[in-house]
Amino acid sequence: MKATRLDTRTSNARTLRGVAFSVAVLGCTSAAAAQEEQKLFIEGDIVRGNTPSGNTGPVCVLANQFKRRENVIFRIRVRNAMGQPLDDKGLKSLVVELSDGKKIPADYRARPPVAVRARLGLTGPIDYFWSSAWLIPADYPTGSLTYRVVATDMQGNTQSWEPMKDLRSLPMVMPGEVEYTK
Repeated sequence: MKATRLDTRTSNARTLRGVAFSVAVLGCTSAAAAQEEQKLFIEGDIVRGNTPSGNTGPVCVLANQFKRRENVIFRIRVRNAMGQPLDDKGLKSLVVELSDGKKIPADYRARPPVAVRARLGLTGPIDYFWSSAWLIPADYPTGSLTYRVVATDMQGNTQSWEPMKDLRSLPMVMPGEVEYTK
């Protein structure tokens, strides 16, 4: 009888240890699943870009004031929770959404573009990042506008980012005619 009680106690202890182990494994599985839905970290800026009609000022220089028919370039970098940049194999899509509802898809590319590298005598890219171009329509209203960036990972999870809401730093469409240089 004593041996049976000891066997029962040992068996119960093993069962409790097994349950505790199962809970621990399930907890780790939940943590792993949470990591799959990782947060993305987005940063970006806006610069003036060239246009088919020519340049309207220095290109790839930080700017927030633009005239109609100028090209606004949104430059974006997305990093995972480990701080690693995500390219087009790490993200399903990246879209810039303007406050008027217009959605502009971004592309992941080497920078500067090949033609610029040739002019500068560069043998290869300096950087890689996401970019999106918006050529301001000739009839677009003047004033500031907001935007946000929406990144979608390969599992379909989304993360959005918006710049600071200071009107002095948001993109602003200014009145006046644009002048092009070649």
